[in-house]
Amino acid sequence: MTRENSIKKCFLFRFYAELNDFLPLHRRQRVFEEWYKTPISIGDTMVSMGVPFSEVDLILVNGTSVGMNHMLCEYDRISVYPKFESLDISGNSKLRERPLRESKFILDCHLGKLARYLRMLGFDCLYKNHMDDDVIIEIAKRDDRIILTRDKLLLKSSRITHGYYVRAIEKHAQLKEVVEKFDLYSQFKSFSRCMTCNHPLQAVSTEEILHKIDEDTAQIFQEFYLCPDCDKVFWKGSHFKRMEEFVRRLVCSRNYSRG
Repeated sequence: MTRENSIKKCFLFRFYAELNDFLPLHRRQRVFEEWYKTPISIGDTMVSMGVPFSEVDLILVNGTSVGMNHMLCEYDRISVYPKFESLDISGNSKLRERPLRESKFILDCHLGKLARYLRMLGFDCLYKNHMDDDVIIEIAKRDDRIILTRDKLLLKSSRITHGYYVRAIEKHAQLKEVVEKFDLYSQFKSFSRCMTCNHPLQAVSTEEILHKIDEDTAQIFQEFYLCPDCDKVFWKGSHFKRMEEFVRRLVCSRNYSRG
């Protein structure tokens, strides 16, 4: 390396929206300078700042979209944007071939309750109490699944193309966050998946499952759903009514915010 290249050079960065969660407070929501020895790529700067590749969907250098291997020049202005799952930017972004259009998820061990709620709304969600990070990544790549996690370290793997760090702690807040982040409103299909094992449910008559439920339940409810995999029966009881009301509030708040 020449003496000129060993001298650190200045670059201007600006991160948008939730990408700021990965930055120290003094760098959030503003343009800031960073100094690096050159040559250096965009990907190297993301690693040094702790921003996971999987959280980034668009990088502009001086207004032009570039990939992670793009080499920077002194005083370049770098704008970094989060994933646009609900907005197709495939004609502009150089980071991945396409956004995911069918929302399928795989969740880590911290998000079991969120997995059940997403399944209740009809989303294909893989979840197990104990699943190694490598297994999660491989399944996500194989099945085109979005990784949902509370583990920032997991998302730093360069093998992940679609992943999201869930910020909220409480389960209802987590569901609201994920629904809004990926604009899932039009994809709700309640009672289409088993909350326990994720298998598609089948609508069945009361007579078919009479031996699996108590007499009071059979008299009160008319619609029943059976999981052919784990043999559990579901119906629209009080828990479903509470979730239905929660979803209604989600939709109403979204329509209100859009004016």
